[in-house]
Amino acid sequence: MLINLARLADQLILFNLFRYLTFRSGAACITALVLSLVLGPGLIRWLKSVQRGGQPIRPDGPERHLIEKKGTPTMGGVLILSAMTVSTLLWADLRNGYVWAVLFLTLGYGAIGFVDDYIKLSKADFRGLSGRGKLIVQAGLGIAASIRIAYLTKGTLGTGLALPVFKDLLVPLGFAFPLFGMFVMLGSSNAVNLTDGLDGLAIVPTIIAAGVFALIAYLVGNRVFADYLQLHPVAGVGELAVFCSALIGAGLGFLWFNAPPAAVFMGDTGSLALGGALGAVAVAVKHEIVLFIVGGLFVVETVSVIIQVFWYKRTGRRVFLMAPLHHHFEKKGWSEPTIVIRFWIIAMILALVGLGTLKIR
Repeated sequence: MLINLARLADQLILFNLFRYLTFRSGAACITALVLSLVLGPGLIRWLKSVQRGGQPIRPDGPERHLIEKKGTPTMGGVLILSAMTVSTLLWADLRNGYVWAVLFLTLGYGAIGFVDDYIKLSKADFRGLSGRGKLIVQAGLGIAASIRIAYLTKGTLGTGLALPVFKDLLVPLGFAFPLFGMFVMLGSSNAVNLTDGLDGLAIVPTIIAAGVFALIAYLVGNRVFADYLQLHPVAGVGELAVFCSALIGAGLGFLWFNAPPAAVFMGDTGSLALGGALGAVAVAVKHEIVLFIVGGLFVVETVSVIIQVFWYKRTGRRVFLMAPLHHHFEKKGWSEPTIVIRFWIIAMILALVGLGTLKIR
């Protein structure tokens, strides 16, 4: 929206800044951060007033959660999504189709999470929407977003899978691409959702991943940089750097209130939306496999649940003391800050590995 001010550059040279993607990305981050910090206290007070019991706690979870986290309000994802969306609409070029495709997927997943959280609160039960129903709606939104992204990209690149390290290799997926894109978005969404179990655990790795993909979007959307790094250029996708920057700012603002001890949880409203956002951006910039690396922490958390369920059904025994993996370490006696900070370190290392694939060709 504010990019239109660039037309006034002839009258005031300062307005020329609005042409630059880097300036608008930085401004989007700051705007979302300020909005989060300003709106956060009022939203948390309101959530506490309408959620008398706070987020329902799993009775089979770590015992200390029943005491320490009881009464903490959820649905804090509303704060993240509000700040991120307003900032994106202000600073992104709204003529860009990729921005709308990613926003559609993000807010759609956020709506699913909101309904899920509402059901949990209204029934005072940690179980919300049925898993099957949630997956069906997520799949439908993911397919729609993938089709739109493929249409915007056009050509063989639009339905192809680019592999890191191999500069010229493009796996043609054809009509299967929407299904592939859907699985990336759905898998990323639910992986972040499973990771969101401790104060600050999910939001910081999400911020780190968003930072990586803001850079990738900028590079892939710039023909000169893409050719230099031998990446597949995608015209117009650079505007997603503004979206990712807004996500970073909103996430940092939310972290101010979610840092231990958390004053609010993001809930499924936030976790499903943020994971879906990362998946949608990865599909748009043709770096889906890199998301698997950068978001490796989310992958490990998800795999721990799959292993636990599979092995328990076959043998009646558990591989981990509790799944997802962060609860296993809680059961082993690790303190919450220790688990969270160590997982943050792992997320940073994986982000560096993911960035390394941009240069290794």
